[in-house]
Amino acid sequence: MHDRKAIFYDRSDGFIIIPGGFGTMDEFFEITTWGQLGLHSKPIGILNINGYYDALIQQCKIMVDRGFLKQENLDAVVMDTTIEGLLEKMNNFVPLPAPKWLNKERL
Repeated sequence: MHDRKAIFYDRSDGFIIIPGGFGTMDEFFEITTWGQLGLHSKPIGILNINGYYDALIQQCKIMVDRGFLKQENLDAVVMDTTIEGLLEKMNNFVPLPAPKWLNKERL
């Protein structure tokens, strides 16, 4: 699985999750965590077709409300209900600055 994710990462300019299962969630949370840590600055998008990801988005908002996730990290994930809207948001994506504590040379 890790080799597959590394290929996705290397070949991608950004990432979009569409309705899926555990594998999709695993890939979404790993690549989102990499972005949060400053390991990449590629856009990450959620295509929320027919409200499929409403519960996930709500859970992320709860994580912010309870102090487990920074609002800026949630805001770094772009969301839309249409592919056209999502691609526009991803094309205009401005990445978060790399965390000050991160030294990529040591990784």
